Amino acid sequence: MPNKIIPYRQDLKEKAKHMRKNSTLSEVLLWQEIKDRKLGFQFHRQVPMLTYIVDFYSHELQLAIEVDGDSHDEKVDYDSHREEELKAYGVRILRFEDIDVKRRIGYVLDEIFHWIEENKNKCSPV
Repeated sequence: MPNKIIPYRQDLKEKAKHMRKNSTLSEVLLWQEIKDRKLGFQFHRQVPMLTYIVDFYSHELQLAIEVDGDSHDEKVDYDSHREEELKAYGVRILRFEDIDVKRRIGYVLDEIFHWIEENKNKCSPV
């Protein structure tokens, strides 16, 4: 069954490609742990959706994973609005602090794994 396609602005494709080539340390560390279906589901990096780019996304789970650095401290309203728009398309979002990915990757992976275990059967067919 094909993946549900969430529309996005075409100009974001090139920006996402640039972001994949210039990932933060936290993004690289997390990517090493979730790529190649290591958690049983496929994830993609820097995925355009609507007018945004999410750090990681699994079409199968309709799950976006975001790694928030210090810059997100001042973007609470923006992030909240962004989440509401994405949720309207069925996207669920897990957020982790940059420092947790760097210092507590085991904790982050456990949280993702537990979310998958609790929600994998609730995912609507794509």
